[in-house]
Amino acid sequence: MTLVCEISGPSDGQPVILLHGAGQTRSSWSDTVAALTHCGFCTVAVDLRGHGESGWAPDGDYSMDALVDDVRAVASQFDKPAMLVGASMGGLAALAAAGEHPAVDCVALVLVDVTPRISIAGSQRIIEFMRTGIEGWPSLEVAARAISRFLPSSSQNRGSERLLKNLRKCDDGYWRWHWDPAFLDPESLHLTRGTPERFESAAGNVSNPVLLIRGGSSELVDENDAREFFRVVPHAQYVEIDNATHAVTEDKRQIATRSIIKFLSRIGSPSRSDSY
Repeated sequence: MTLVCEISGPSDGQPVILLHGAGQTRSSWSDTVAALTHCGFCTVAVDLRGHGESGWAPDGDYSMDALVDDVRAVASQFDKPAMLVGASMGGLAALAAAGEHPAVDCVALVLVDVTPRISIAGSQRIIEFMRTGIEGWPSLEVAARAISRFLPSSSQNRGSERLLKNLRKCDDGYWRWHWDPAFLDPESLHLTRGTPERFESAAGNVSNPVLLIRGGSSELVDENDAREFFRVVPHAQYVEIDNATHAVTEDKRQIATRSIIKFLSRIGSPSRSDSY
């Protein structure tokens, strides 16, 4: 199975591996990639298995174990430790890759609106939204309206237009999500979610710098979830972005990107970090 990654920036720059959330593609990081490369980082935006241009798992394996192995495979392509940046599902995969044996040799970890303990109700709402695109939409306009009903704040920031990059036009003329529908099989979802205990155990093993970015209006991570995370990772830094939902990188793209760059620049010391 092939994983598609888009590499940008200087080849000798500090590698930053960006992992999107469930149902997204590497395009969700486009603004962040542009800013990071401008600052001298070498960015690696990944289409996770079953998403975007990456291959669909022939055995339907979308378990967290498989995702973590994919992160290890990408990180192994570089001759220096990488920084891991993950949103939602991609964040959990990054957390497990950094804290479970054999751990990825990373120098920093950024989690975007995800912690070991999350809201089950919020997670279910996101899954229900993802299911709406399985049957497809007859046009991009209809798809955009459906997306804006779920993410009204993102729609105001042209988030719907950006999310359309996550759609593909099928042979029947309908537009559907750019990921394998098997990802939403009950067994796949169960294995992808993992358990809070697993991720807390991994988090406890991460000694390198960690940043948690939370949307102030997140449906997935509330303040109690964040506090519990800091109990396990007391050295972690925290940024809460007001008026941002779980879709932090859509709702408040520039603020989220600046937070990531400010944090990573202190560690990677790129030559042009102050210019963004």
